[in-house]
Amino acid sequence: MEDGISDSIPPNARKEVEQENHRVASEDVLSQGQAKQVEAINKQKEVAFKATHGLLIAFIFLIIVVQALGIYLFTTGFLLTRLVLEHKSECATPPISPHGNHNPGSINEGCWHPKSFEKAVVIIIDALRYDFTIPHDVVGKPSSPRHHYHDALPFFYETATSKPNNAFLLPFIADPPTTTLQRLKGLTAGTLPTFIDAGSNFAGTAIDEDNLIAQLVKGGKSIVHLGDDTWHSLFPGHFDANLTRPYDSFNVWDLHTVDNGVTKHLIPLLSPSNSTRWDVAIGHFLGVDHAGHRYGPDHPAMKAKLQQMDEILRQVTELIDDKTLLVVMGDHGMDSKGDHGGESDDEVEAALWMYSKSRFFGRTSKESLRPPQNAKTRPLNQIDLVSTLALLLGIPIPFNNLGKPIEEAFIGPKGDDFQNLAVVNRLTAAQIHRYQQEYALVRKPDQEATSILPKIWNDALQAWEDGLSSWGRVTSDNWREMSAAFYDYEVQNLKVCKDLWARFNLVSISQGIAILASTFVILIAYARGFGGDTTGLNTIFFVRGLAGLISGAAIGALLGFAIPGLSLTTTSMFSSAMLCLAVISFNFWALRERLTSVLPTSLWSSICVLSTTMISVGFAANSFTIWEDEILLFFLGLFGTLMFAVVIRLPSSKDRKAGAYHAILFMILIRVASLARLCREEQMPYCKTTFYASATSSTSAPWQLIISYIIALALPEIIKTYYNATQSYHGSAPFWIGIAFRACLFLIAAFWTLEVADDGQWFDVGPDLLKTIRMYLAQSIFAITFGAGSATFIWMSPCISVDTVAVPAADQSAAAQLKRSSSPRGNSSSRQSKANGSLAGSKPTLPTTTTAAPATNIASTKPQLVVCGTSNLYGAHYTILPLTILLIPLLLVQKPMGQAALSCVAIAILSLLELLPVLQRASLFTSVNPNGKNTDTERKSTDPSHTGTTLYPVLLALLAHFTFFKTGHQAALSSIQWDAAFIPLRTIRYPWTPLLVAANTFAGPILCAAAVPCGVLWRRGFGFSSGSGSSGARKAGVEEESSDGRMVLSAPKEEEKKQTTELEREDETSPEDRRAASRLLLLTHLARALATHLLVYSLFNLSTTVFAAHLRRHLMLFRVFSPRWMTGVAGMGLVWFTGVAGVGMWYWGVGRSVVAGADVFGW
Repeated sequence: MEDGISDSIPPNARKEVEQENHRVASEDVLSQGQAKQVEAINKQKEVAFKATHGLLIAFIFLIIVVQALGIYLFTTGFLLTRLVLEHKSECATPPISPHGNHNPGSINEGCWHPKSFEKAVVIIIDALRYDFTIPHDVVGKPSSPRHHYHDALPFFYETATSKPNNAFLLPFIADPPTTTLQRLKGLTAGTLPTFIDAGSNFAGTAIDEDNLIAQLVKGGKSIVHLGDDTWHSLFPGHFDANLTRPYDSFNVWDLHTVDNGVTKHLIPLLSPSNSTRWDVAIGHFLGVDHAGHRYGPDHPAMKAKLQQMDEILRQVTELIDDKTLLVVMGDHGMDSKGDHGGESDDEVEAALWMYSKSRFFGRTSKESLRPPQNAKTRPLNQIDLVSTLALLLGIPIPFNNLGKPIEEAFIGPKGDDFQNLAVVNRLTAAQIHRYQQEYALVRKPDQEATSILPKIWNDALQAWEDGLSSWGRVTSDNWREMSAAFYDYEVQNLKVCKDLWARFNLVSISQGIAILASTFVILIAYARGFGGDTTGLNTIFFVRGLAGLISGAAIGALLGFAIPGLSLTTTSMFSSAMLCLAVISFNFWALRERLTSVLPTSLWSSICVLSTTMISVGFAANSFTIWEDEILLFFLGLFGTLMFAVVIRLPSSKDRKAGAYHAILFMILIRVASLARLCREEQMPYCKTTFYASATSSTSAPWQLIISYIIALALPEIIKTYYNATQSYHGSAPFWIGIAFRACLFLIAAFWTLEVADDGQWFDVGPDLLKTIRMYLAQSIFAITFGAGSATFIWMSPCISVDTVAVPAADQSAAAQLKRSSSPRGNSSSRQSKANGSLAGSKPTLPTTTTAAPATNIASTKPQLVVCGTSNLYGAHYTILPLTILLIPLLLVQKPMGQAALSCVAIAILSLLELLPVLQRASLFTSVNPNGKNTDTERKSTDPSHTGTTLYPVLLALLAHFTFFKTGHQAALSSIQWDAAFIPLRTIRYPWTPLLVAANTFAGPILCAAAVPCGVLWRRGFGFSSGSGSSGARKAGVEEESSDGRMVLSAPKEEEKKQTTELEREDETSPEDRRAASRLLLLTHLARALATHLLVYSLFNLSTTVFAAHLRRHLMLFRVFSPRWMTGVAGMGLVWFTGVAGVGMWYWGVGRSVVAGADVFGW
């Protein structure tokens, strides 16, 4: 049939068809060549943009590096450090001539003192608080509240009361920080901890100084360890490999594995058949500590664990013999929520119970026969255990020990053996004196601080000589006086050492503060001092600053080598940072004609400066720091009130309604978020904890699960409304926000439902099954987020829709005929758009749909292209990254109340973004031109160059700090939610475990830092109608680019083409040039916003640093000021990590959003 039709065509017509086909094919070849040329040009422009953007981020990263150097130098001088002497005590070399008939040097008889026991069983019940061991009737009145931990472990008190010669129970006071690793160092070496050790609690390093474990191994003793694997980090290779059983220590979700494992191996080990296989057995139970972390002390799980310990210890006492010493202790206590790490009374008040089947222990008075009712009476320092165990087991006292012998262990069953007590105090004091002499040779002590010690030592020696040379027999009173003299030396020495090791390196502190202050000034000048386009300056600042950084390091290294006494490390760091800042400052001075005043020139900048300055000054007061969460709420409420007051004065009814709505919503959201409260000890009784089920719990209440499901239902819909407001709910947004994001939120709700069910034992299934389900559920959420979420963001097109309408040529209203249609990204059939690059580059563009208007004559219709979402082209694309993709893992690691606070803050950020253009227009209405009237350009401007780069980043910084408190944290180590480390994991995995804890702790700063670019990108259109004369818009056929997100394009008329040509001749700039200038202006605003955000953190960090140094002798230094400084440094570090070094949202995220828009609308 086809051949028939072909034959019926006349030859002339066939020739014309062939010629037409040849002409069309030639045009296709030509258009393809033009498309390749446009693609190459667009690629060059893309590379140039990325390079400019990269240099901006590189310069900010350079500033961050300099700040990090300043923080490091300050840290080395501020956080307490102690010189560790490598000296070791020797069995044959006692610190002083022995008294009596005992000959030193025999490990079998006792090195310095006759040993009292052949073996020892040392049991650590982690977090055993002293009041856990005291019966309820002894602690208070019968009518006083009874907690679950009362009377659950009665064995200690019973034996110490009924058999005082066999056992004693005393408060055992820990030195802060009260973390297990630091406590084990003190319990084995007898030294004071330093605050910097707290940061190594995740991964301890081996103890190099002399300690009990090393002395036992040196003496040929076989040591078996069971339980907490922290011991193996501190003492690698010291334990019997065949009998030792370590267990993971940080899985606080697991209450039973470690305890059951220790019991399983400890009980058989103590049987007579295995008595020759070990000399010292160490069992470290973790169930009590984990029950506290997970549930709090006042919970049935705590009662069950204490009862289990009571039963096990009764078995242990039955199995040991008369020559075995049993020591049971807590390494620290726990606060009312079950946490620890700080220095509150509940955290430092542990318990010590020592037991022997033989009548060995004694008391010096009848009043001391019963254990104290509370930890304030007759407390022991934990380091006192070191000298006590060493002397009882016949090994040398570790060289660095500062503890004194425990009186009850040496006074004898009758309580009158003061001779033995005097001898052991003399030996211990002599070893401490020897240590002080060696320490003074290496590090010159403060003469004023240590001048009292030689006098007390000489007085003690004189008292010893006087007592022994007294006429007749040396009486018990003489021995008591001699013992008291050496005891006084031990007590005074410990006091002096605490003061001595609280010395600060003022040089390093000053260097750190100088760097931080100089960096702060540089940030002020960079963020607020330069007007106009600053993108070209980043190359100069970065390259020359980097050269100064490297040159300074080299100069500092040379000085460190050449000048004796200078530290190579600190000198290199200080000179490197200061030379870098000096070079940048010199370049600022060279460009001084471009510098403007950094003083506030508007209402918002004035309020921002005033509020942040007031907060930073407030850090000088401990009461301000204690109540910082409430103070931040006040300032955020103040900003909300001022924003409301400003917008209601606008002449536009639409602006007034929108501005008032979002200002009120912002204040409501902040107030709702503030309902999540975690009270610190100093806030009581004026604060009520709502974050957990109760003030004494570490678990969420079942009713709080409703919050997770409300978030899953409501949050995607709320975000959708903000996208619809700018016509941006198109492209991949409906799929990701409406489906994937919502699904992840429901999975999070399911995860926390299983968690609460496990806590409340709702299901009669094993805890391992529920843990496994939760673990895989959490891993699935992370996989969706970082897999599908990242892929969606990388490949998604701008959140716009493109519609084609055909309307009568006489009808200029395209909106009347519009039928909106949203389509996924596809291929365009327009060869013209490929060739000129005005609507699309070389990549595939958005497809269009055509709606025909009712018309009979095709010639009488006019095609129009309506694009929805162009007014928020960049912002809608980028905001998906921080407020959905990043928000998912941050919500997962938060408990339900934390999820509520974080979600409220996320919505508050969106309301702020909607307020920015309204506030910008309000600012323009307060500014008039020289003739006293506002111009039309001013009234229509929505450029966020002021509110988006000043008000918004400052408010985000305040929101970040506010959210830190509202996600269940305080500036105290005890508020760290360690259980977050095991949400997707069963055991510790580096680096994921610390990262999970950091994400839980600093979710607010991470989220707000990632959202900073939104203030520059939100409601920032592509700018079709911008530029001088709008020639670019006329050339593209733009009839309208409205603020509601719609843009109408049509084929330009002949007269419009002529007008466009004339305007381009006058303007002499092409639309492409203006778009390039618009992108550079975007990067300039981005730089100001990022620098302003960092500026607030720098100010707060500088303030806490200065006041911590100034108040370094303050009573509340390590309780208030130092933890707040450490929290600020860690938070700022997470901001650095989020924006630059880690996720790289400030570079990768922003760059991807800009490139996505340019791929569609051209470069």
